[in-house]
Amino acid sequence: MLNHFRRWRERGWTEIAPSDYAAAWARFGGSVVTHPQIIERLSALADIAPRYLGWFVEGKLIAALSAWGRYLALSKAALKAQGQKGLFDLGNAEIIIPSACVPPGVAPPVLRHSARYLSGQCATRFSGLKKQREQLALARPLADFSSKFRYNQRRELRLLTEAGGILRPAADFSPAEFAAIYLDLFVRRWGFAATGAKHTAEVFELLAEFMTGSIIFLHDAPIAAQVIYRVESPEWVSVEYINGGVDPRQRAFSPGSVLTWKNIEAAWADAVARNKALRYSFGRADRDYKERWCTLHPMFEV
Repeated sequence: MLNHFRRWRERGWTEIAPSDYAAAWARFGGSVVTHPQIIERLSALADIAPRYLGWFVEGKLIAALSAWGRYLALSKAALKAQGQKGLFDLGNAEIIIPSACVPPGVAPPVLRHSARYLSGQCATRFSGLKKQREQLALARPLADFSSKFRYNQRRELRLLTEAGGILRPAADFSPAEFAAIYLDLFVRRWGFAATGAKHTAEVFELLAEFMTGSIIFLHDAPIAAQVIYRVESPEWVSVEYINGGVDPRQRAFSPGSVLTWKNIEAAWADAVARNKALRYSFGRADRDYKERWCTLHPMFEV
């Protein structure tokens, strides 16, 4: 099923080595879900061999993609087609395909592999895309938050700290420990298991080097955690906020809000220190709270 109409889909594209794809990502940049190591490791978990393709102009590679049959690699739809729905959770992550600006007078690469949540950046460098109804939520620059908003965040943090709350880096915990904390808080918050719960510890082990963010503790008990992945491109840092959990018994301290603010604040500080743009994605704009934290951007699909 994944190989249906492959010759048509790949017209204009040339098979390349995984190392060529990795070099293209390192040169052009991308996002969390197009990072070569993340694709390689999660493809192995899913037991789906990725196929790497490049688009060449006058012998020079100007775009590269990784595919699972007729889908871009790591696609939810591809997992579902293989009977592995919900194997892992990457949310509705922003897709930035490694690519260069097309030279003047040259037709852009044509995307025919099925994909959703393609970045607006892709729309300027590829053909075959159409605008999605949903929009992408990207965290606002800190300066775009009102002084009242920033004051309220500091106040919430102060109240939590005075009550004994502390933030600890997620990196202080092993993947198994962090998975246990996250899965417990997710169930507490939502009343059902997180997507991919059975394999969460394994996924966190595979992607540990890309995980970032903090966990809030109150009296030595975790009360808020968020699953966040980070990758760095030559010109920007991509951060993907996948999901989170909070202890609803501590709602009075707004731990989810405090953690969101501190994670965004830390990500902006990191990007500024590296003199790079920040693309901190909350995925699709499907919840009202995201508009509180984010600006909305168009997304595209094939």
